[in-house]
Amino acid sequence: MMTKVGFLPEETSSFVGRRAELARLETALTTRRMTTLIGPGGVGKTRLAVRAARAAADRYPDGAWWADLSPLYDDALLLPTVSDAVGLADHTLRMPVEALCEWLSDKNLLLVLDSAEHLRGPCSHLLAELITTSPGLTVLVTSRQPLGTRGEHVVRIQPLPVDGAPDALQLFEDRLRAGDPRAGLDAPGDRAAAADICRRLEGIPLAIELAAAGIGRHTVAQLATRIGTRFDAPVDAEDLTASRLDLLADDSLWPRRHRTLRTTIGWSHELCTPLERLLWSRLTLLRTDFDEEVAREVCTGGPLTPQEVDRALQGLVAQSVVQRDGTRYRMLDTLREYGRMWLRELGEERAAADRHARSFLGLARRAHDGWTGPDQVSWYHTIADTHLDLCAALDHLLAHDVAGAQEMAGRVGFFWACCGHLSEARGYAQRALDAGPVEGPHRTRLQWVLGVAALLQGDFATAEKYGALCTAIALYDHDDEGMLGATYLSGLTQLMNGEPAAALEAAERVLRMTETAPSDGASPEPRATAADTSEAAGGSDADFDSDPAPVESAHRLRCRLITVFALTALGRLTESGRAAATLRRSCELGGEYWTRSYADYQLALIALLQGRPEDSATHARAMLAGKHRLRDSFGIALGLDILAAAIAAQGAGAQAARVYGTGHAYWRMVGHPQRGTPELGAVRETCELQARAAVGDAAYQRAFERGQADNAEVGLAAALHSGLQL
Repeated sequence: MMTKVGFLPEETSSFVGRRAELARLETALTTRRMTTLIGPGGVGKTRLAVRAARAAADRYPDGAWWADLSPLYDDALLLPTVSDAVGLADHTLRMPVEALCEWLSDKNLLLVLDSAEHLRGPCSHLLAELITTSPGLTVLVTSRQPLGTRGEHVVRIQPLPVDGAPDALQLFEDRLRAGDPRAGLDAPGDRAAAADICRRLEGIPLAIELAAAGIGRHTVAQLATRIGTRFDAPVDAEDLTASRLDLLADDSLWPRRHRTLRTTIGWSHELCTPLERLLWSRLTLLRTDFDEEVAREVCTGGPLTPQEVDRALQGLVAQSVVQRDGTRYRMLDTLREYGRMWLRELGEERAAADRHARSFLGLARRAHDGWTGPDQVSWYHTIADTHLDLCAALDHLLAHDVAGAQEMAGRVGFFWACCGHLSEARGYAQRALDAGPVEGPHRTRLQWVLGVAALLQGDFATAEKYGALCTAIALYDHDDEGMLGATYLSGLTQLMNGEPAAALEAAERVLRMTETAPSDGASPEPRATAADTSEAAGGSDADFDSDPAPVESAHRLRCRLITVFALTALGRLTESGRAAATLRRSCELGGEYWTRSYADYQLALIALLQGRPEDSATHARAMLAGKHRLRDSFGIALGLDILAAAIAAQGAGAQAARVYGTGHAYWRMVGHPQRGTPELGAVRETCELQARAAVGDAAYQRAFERGQADNAEVGLAAALHSGLQL
């Protein structure tokens, strides 16, 4: 759910009471730099934090941003998670904490860290650095205990009042009706029985919600009797009415003072069928939201057939153990903890982790195969959205299946590099190489990932080294995919080092070497005619021969992109325009967006260099639309630069300045100063001078600062609007 600026979770159910707590939080967020909302599990800290942050969001020009820390089992991904939460996709070699501090240093925003209790030390250390270096930063944390950070202001949250206040009863009735709109407290004695339930459950919101979910199996009066019997019974090892997990619970997670919630969850657990309990435990391996297909892949085994997983999942939804939002599901961290205890008791931890890792290795394989095709954008988003699960799977495979880890790290590395997870891509690829011997395509992919990540971080020497290694290994292995990938990596490095002739020669040679032989029935690549490439970015069928092109691999398309870049850099613009138009058509036929967007970028640059700024702007906007679909911040930054230059060349100085400002914001997002292909520097400088001359330095600076200050999404939307304000 997008706020005016930033991101906060959607509220999917009614919010009850908490007026006093909200008032205290409003005061705290106004007067304090860091506030920690503490209370036992299930007391409603997350819901209260969402509501308070949403109410305060408009006070922060740079927005309110949310980071859920509950899926993190150690601090290895703490910095990447917080960086993702605030929109930073750093492409540099800096220490991650240094990049995050710099990104936030001039921001006026609210950062919410949810469920920090298991990372108290690392969170405290990180926040101490962020607050010191970012004077406009306000932090709200939810935790079961204070973090102990200097200057921390603690707000303790108690359960809902149950004596003389209607809030707990209102919550019970709301959740009752959410499960069944026809349900209510209309029968004689129901309201009194519900009030007794809330009192027995001590006003703990999660306990009340779980109890309300049990009404489908009992009347309100029966539920009150059963809960009363259970809570009146002593909890000790001889008590057969107590859940076994109540007795096994680790007191560090479930201290005796939390007996009410623990016992309520245990009671809810006992109401589940055996297969629902088994699914509950197995689902706890998932770190991110999931759909039914993922649940089947990760949890099927033994008595849980795929069909039984589907049935058990709906049963857990009905009992509020799992929350559903459309086609996506998630489990609250408090219930996940309970399920993990059950998983340990069953002795299934290793088997469940093996299934989880195999499932996400399979996802990595399918994503790699689906990169060129109509589902490319969907796969791109899937890899981005399951980042924490992929990391967990890789960690497990590195410990227990090195070959699987080596394959997986190579297959997801390019996605991660494009999504901005450069440190993870490089780190996991290096760990996989160091873990043991690896041969063939998996070795080439790992070294290729290391080289691409290094290149995007500006480490050209390392990129050159791995480009040469990949080339040698791919030649030895007779690996066409590896050769094409190595040439893409080496070619980009040569282009960035100002050696376009060498890049062109190598790319053309490898494309010939790996060309599909005519005997396999494949059609030749389409050839552009001499038609003017000033057609709209979509091109027209008249620009191509009638023979359709075969769907080409992602590596081949990227290698062809090197020839386009090199021809442009060499000033061979007519050839480059034809090659770019041909490449774009090939990408379009295969449903490929990533390379297609860079073909659009080249068409925009060529048009600008040929004195056709209107056509340049059209191609630039096509590029930006594609990169926006892929959430590629680096590509968007490049596209905004070329679009601003095209607009400036048309004499619209103020609009060009605003687009330049938005581009600067995106460059900061990836940690680089404005930069592009080497030949763009002089073009950008010329166009900026034109823009300043058109409107004057003062007006130019005002428009630039407006673009720089805009929310990135708002600025991009304005840039994509095609109407020029001349």
